[in-house]
Amino acid sequence: MESLEKIEKYRNIIKQILNQYASYKPSIGNIEIQTLFDTEHDHYQVLGVGWNKKERVYGCSIHLDIINNKIWIQVNNTELDIGQALVEMGVPKSDIVIGFQPVYIRQVSGYAIK
Repeated sequence: MESLEKIEKYRNIIKQILNQYASYKPSIGNIEIQTLFDTEHDHYQVLGVGWNKKERVYGCSIHLDIINNKIWIQVNNTELDIGQALVEMGVPKSDIVIGFQPVYIRQVSGYAIK
C-alpha cells in the first residue's frame, strides 16, 4: 500500500473509532465530548469539557498521532483498548506504537517499538 493511501486509510480509521467513542454521553455532570482532528499535522484527540456540579471538567481522554506511517497512542485515559480496536479495523500491530509506555515495555507489548 502506498504511503499516502495508507495514511488516508489510517486517518479514516482513527476518525471512526474516536467519533464512536465521543458519541457516548457521560453519565455525570454537564460534559460535552469533543473530537479534535488535525489532519494537516495528524493529531487526533477526544476531550471532555464542562462541569460536574461545581467542579470544572477539562481533559484529554484519547490522543492519537500518525508519525512515520504508524499510529501512536499518546494517551488513553479510557477503558477502551484502542490498540485492539485499531487491529480489528485492519491496522497491523507493527503499525501501532503505544507511545505512553516506555520502550522497554513496548518491546514486549506485541506492538511496534517506534
